Amino acid sequence: MTLLIGTYLLASLAAVLLYGIDKAAARRGDWRIRESTLHFVAVVGGWPGAILARRGFRHKTRKQPFGRILWGCAALNLGLVAWLATADAAGGLRRLAGVE
Repeated sequence: MTLLIGTYLLASLAAVLLYGIDKAAARRGDWRIRESTLHFVAVVGGWPGAILARRGFRHKTRKQPFGRILWGCAALNLGLVAWLATADAAGGLRRLAGVE
């Protein structure tokens, strides 16, 4: 559980930093962070930070496909975490890793 919380905190911090950097670059007309990178950070656990940063920086709020994909990343992450929490998934992963 501690590992999961740590992962969410670190990934969320990374998301906030990336959104801040991207927003500053957008204002300057400079090099931007790829949307796929922002979505990757969201799907690996940074979605809480991404949602907060998107709202806080008012960044990419007009791009509806981006918003839908971000919420899809959150749903995918939560679904994966829920699946991993089941005994069947945990046993399957142990078998796969050869750690039975």
